[in-house]
Amino acid sequence: MSTLRPIPSATSAASLELPFKPPFDWPRILRFFAGRATPGVEAVEDSAYRRAIEWAGDSGTLTVRLHPKKRCIVATLEGEVGRHAEALAAPIARMFDLHADPAAIRSHFASDPWLAPLVEAAPGLRVPGAWSGFELVVRAIVGQQVSVKAATTIIGRLVQRAGQRIEGHMHERTAWRFPTPAALAAVDLAQIGMPGKRVAALQGFAQAVASGAVPIDHTHDADIDAMALRAALLALPGIGPWTVEYVAMRAWRDADAWPAWDLVLMQSIAMRDPTLVRPTQQRTRTDTWRPWRAYAAMHLWNEVADRAGGARGG
Repeated sequence: MSTLRPIPSATSAASLELPFKPPFDWPRILRFFAGRATPGVEAVEDSAYRRAIEWAGDSGTLTVRLHPKKRCIVATLEGEVGRHAEALAAPIARMFDLHADPAAIRSHFASDPWLAPLVEAAPGLRVPGAWSGFELVVRAIVGQQVSVKAATTIIGRLVQRAGQRIEGHMHERTAWRFPTPAALAAVDLAQIGMPGKRVAALQGFAQAVASGAVPIDHTHDADIDAMALRAALLALPGIGPWTVEYVAMRAWRDADAWPAWDLVLMQSIAMRDPTLVRPTQQRTRTDTWRPWRAYAAMHLWNEVADRAGGARGG
């Protein structure tokens, strides 16, 4: 149950207290978002996540912090978007994976010799979500065969070319709107830093979303067939199983999604058992992690990120 608190000093502003089941690893979820933040659109600063958002025609800023005492996060909505606070509780909760049950996940992996120690080391690890499935797929396409850092640089260029600057925005680091599907489909992406085929895949995807053929941000609507949407996304040129499963993990909240062709995951498994090199060989082993394979992926990625002291993985 969320708690709604108006903020008297800010027009149409509101603060939501959204509870979670502890433990909740706030530092690691912030680290994940920080490593993938779209320049100009979202930022992690002062132990908080922030971005400009729009909802039902109103705009404003979303800032999310961990409550200093209660078992909840505090989502502050500044600007006219604050009038939609109750409607925004659900998408914010999904983005920060507040409905996860750490006890159930920990119990499931307790007898697994690979994952049990990882869960013990980070028992409150969550699967970070996404404000927008469209943004997430754009990033996934841009990030094919490049580092997280390189993908972030290119995404920043996309925002500059096809996004919209918000005049008079109160937070300079989040003063841009991410490009709309129609804008991204139409913009000239010459010399953006991506191969031509990837540019074509990116703009083909944007056009499919703009036309309504792939309703990527409506997976929580009762009339959307999740499997059909998965198939429609997979059918687009330049989008493979990794992208679909990654989006299913983060945007569609599929706790059993598994991006089998992820290089870091493949290497992590092969390191533990050298006879398991390819996803086809690894499947029997990874199937033992059902129905929580998305959390298994996060723990394996997190292990690598902890060792590297950065955001590698995912």
